[in-house]
Order: sequence, then C-alpha cells, then structure tokens
Amino acid sequence: MPLLSDGRAARQARQAAARLLAQEADAWPREVAEDFVLIVSELVGNAVLHAAGPYVLTLSLERGRAGIAVSDGTADLSGEHGDARREEPGGRGLKIVRALGADLFVSPSIRGKQVIAVLTW
Repeated sequence: MPLLSDGRAARQARQAAARLLAQEADAWPREVAEDFVLIVSELVGNAVLHAAGPYVLTLSLERGRAGIAVSDGTADLSGEHGDARREEPGGRGLKIVRALGADLFVSPSIRGKQVIAVLTW
C-alpha cells in the first residue's frame, strides 16, 4: 500500500497492521502481534526519517511467519544510518527490529530499496 510522505506514514502503517491482525486474529500469539505492529512502525518511521519517498508498505502473513516490507526512493543499501550515541534521540529503529527477533534484509528495488523484516514464531 502506498504511504503518506510525512510523519503520518507510521500511523497509517500501524493502522494497516492492526487491520491485518484483526482479519487474522487466530493466527497471531498476542506477543507476536505487539512485536509486529512495533516493527511496522519502526521500519516506516526509519524510511520517512532517512530516505526519500515514495514509500510503500507490504504486509504478508503465513502460519508462523509474518513479512513486513517497506520500499522507499533512496538507493542506500547500508541498512544503518549514522552512528547514534545512546544519549541521542533516534538511530535505533533497526536495532529494535533485530532485538524483537526479526530477520532483516535490505535489497535494491527499481526506484530505491526495500527493507524487509521477517518475524517467525
């Protein structure tokens, strides 16, 4: 789904994640559902903060696995932005995603890159 190109994108993405959770409620352990929404929010927030648009969110669900992909318009494939110190605000989005147990991939796309998180349970 295309996302807004401003600070409202993360909220829009969380709402899309919540709709998917509601449609597939029996497939999600509660703690996984909470992690899923947080990962969606972190990836979209990271894209809006560090990359150019347009932004596109893709969510998928299989039994025991959820996929979250955020496409943006910046070709930087490093997967890390900056050297945030602990006392600085921000700079921890991808670390949070990894800490939640998601596998994280960054790959080129036609107009930029796609950051993909896969959460399994």
